[in-house]
Amino acid sequence: MNRYSVAVIAGDGIGPEVMAEGLKVLQAVERIHGGLLFERRAFDWNCRRYLQCGRMMPENGLEILREFDAILLGAIGSPMVPDHISVWELILPIRRQFQQYVNLRPIKLLRGLESPLRYKQHAELDFVVVRENTEGEYSNMGGRLHVNTPYELAVQNNVFTRFGCERVIRYAFSLAEQRGAGCVTAATKSNGINHSMPFWDEVVREVGRGYPGLQVQLTHIDALVSYFISRPESMGVVVASNLFGDILTDLGAAIVGGLGLSPSGNINPEKTFPSMFEPIHGSAPDIAGQGIANPIAQIWSISMMLDHLGYPELGKLVLDSIEAVLQEGLIRTPDIGGTATTAELGAAIVDKLMQLE
Repeated sequence: MNRYSVAVIAGDGIGPEVMAEGLKVLQAVERIHGGLLFERRAFDWNCRRYLQCGRMMPENGLEILREFDAILLGAIGSPMVPDHISVWELILPIRRQFQQYVNLRPIKLLRGLESPLRYKQHAELDFVVVRENTEGEYSNMGGRLHVNTPYELAVQNNVFTRFGCERVIRYAFSLAEQRGAGCVTAATKSNGINHSMPFWDEVVREVGRGYPGLQVQLTHIDALVSYFISRPESMGVVVASNLFGDILTDLGAAIVGGLGLSPSGNINPEKTFPSMFEPIHGSAPDIAGQGIANPIAQIWSISMMLDHLGYPELGKLVLDSIEAVLQEGLIRTPDIGGTATTAELGAAIVDKLMQLE
């Protein structure tokens, strides 16, 4: 029996609702494999906890998580807690402490769905964005001065290290080789940001020289967002800094159907620390408790976890099951044109998973 320990942080809003369906899929995967066991432990680390005791997680929370093989996250955020608190006190410490320096986000139009881009088909919307996940624009270096005076100022410093840039860019090039992508597109803005972005460009070119079979395309971020719309089929693997990658992947989610369909992996490629898998949607407090949230992004994130743990055939089976249900078109949540509940769509995917095994 192969055993893996999984920390489950369902979070806030619709997080617990979509997580429940994801865990049902994980149980089905165990039954299908027969020799695989995911030992799950749930943690109530969320905004409700913060409001009760002033912390998103206990002081030794990271030490607790360190012992797990993987982390599943639902969604974090509440109107009662400022976003910078929920993100900076839970998500970012996990990403940084565990060196989850790759934020991996597939931009893929699932079969059975249509893109808002009228003339783009499934084969034209299937690429990956690799976002740097531990430094860049999301640095806590800086501060505020002369607070609450007419000459108040705020300074936020970007941090780009050679070590940090090289490792995420190298991951992107290696991934492009594995996928047979042929090209790595790197987001930049070196015509307007005169220190960090030229440095980023230099590292991209240096790393790219080690991959002679791949083309390197440095593209300004303002042009790149338009190319996501006008020619997404030209994308293979896109690599971007923390902020640029965040923006690009939300746009990428929009062109393949919405945030409710889009997963992500916060990856520590060396597996010296646990990686964390989550949907990219928020906690959606406006629909929380109504039972209508789309669980596909959460379930797809479990597919990504299976890939990472070394079971790509099971990861593919989960994704195939999602697509098969969508292609039938009978059970869909309201965000993708149906009337089904979260639980009904989750159950349909589990049923299809058992049929396809």
